[in-house]
Amino acid sequence: MSRVRRFHGLGTLESHRRARSSCTFLDIAFSSHHRGRFRAKSWASAFPYAGPVTPLIHVQQLRKEFVRPAEFHGRFASIRRLFSRRRVTKVAVEDVSFDIDAGELVGYLGSNGAGKSTTIKMLTGILVPTSGQVTVAGRTPWRDRRAVAASMGAVFGQRSQLWYDLPLRDSFEVIRDLYGVSEGDYRRRLGMFTELLDMADFLDTPVRFLSLGQRMRGDLTAALLHQPKVVYLDEPTVGLDVVAKRRIREFIAEINRELGTTLLLTTHDMDDVEALCPRVIMIDQGRVLFDGSLTRLRSRWVKERTLTVTPAPGVDPARIRIPEATTSVVDGAAVLSHDPAVVTTPQLIAAVTSRWEVADLTVGEASLSDVVARIYAERRA
Repeated sequence: MSRVRRFHGLGTLESHRRARSSCTFLDIAFSSHHRGRFRAKSWASAFPYAGPVTPLIHVQQLRKEFVRPAEFHGRFASIRRLFSRRRVTKVAVEDVSFDIDAGELVGYLGSNGAGKSTTIKMLTGILVPTSGQVTVAGRTPWRDRRAVAASMGAVFGQRSQLWYDLPLRDSFEVIRDLYGVSEGDYRRRLGMFTELLDMADFLDTPVRFLSLGQRMRGDLTAALLHQPKVVYLDEPTVGLDVVAKRRIREFIAEINRELGTTLLLTTHDMDDVEALCPRVIMIDQGRVLFDGSLTRLRSRWVKERTLTVTPAPGVDPARIRIPEATTSVVDGAAVLSHDPAVVTTPQLIAAVTSRWEVADLTVGEASLSDVVARIYAERRA
């Protein structure tokens, strides 16, 4: 019985694992005078496997249709539209499925009209889907709007949730009261965000006098004050200069890394995606086109890489030619385009340096903007 008590007293998960591995042969039985009755053929049954982790955001076969009056053209079109009962159904999102685990930072990409905003509105509970399932933190957004709203935040680059006539600090206090954040948590979080985003100089400035970059920092803070589980970022760096963009990106990465906040980023700025998102979901014409890492995205659609060779003085760049690559001359350098499946970059470098004197070598690949543009061009062709 002493052995049973010793194992029963272990409190850590690692201790439970050790107990499970060493005591699977035991048939433990507590007598009736112990607190309750406990029988187990092994410690594995005493501490059962809890099952797979449920994704924070679960989307399955999501579909959204909009019904609108039919369009008429020509003479008396407005009158015909007024009296006509004809309706047209437009499918904005069709058969969209994906899961996002807690702590992920995912880019949600698509051209204008692809269905990104419609998807986000269904995730936030603003729109009700025509069919399909959505759960955020185990709740259905449009049925449990109050609970879901308390666990999420949103930042829209072209629309602010701040009060324009109030100082920034007062806007934060209103949001604190709306979400019921305690005074201690509010001060601690505001202090952290003020330091990370360098907001001390304009906390008492009315929002209408803030620059676009300052307002965006305020919007990010407002979205995170109640410590949501998930934050939706819609074009958070739109219109910002290079320095402001870098500060916003660094802050987003820090929040994701240190607080484990789940972030879904929609943007047309591929620099944001490359800097922040290990995973991207691409949507086109309401359907998921791709879901995976940036490396997989490039390898799937881009088969070509470049090696830029700057020759030593006296070497003609036009003469630098390798049969397995296509050579073009740009700004006095030879640009060799090649398929890695035919000739690898190290092989190409070895072939070039063994024949010509070289001043500099640069290995390049298509930018994410070029990759995305190519994907949509192929889809439209």
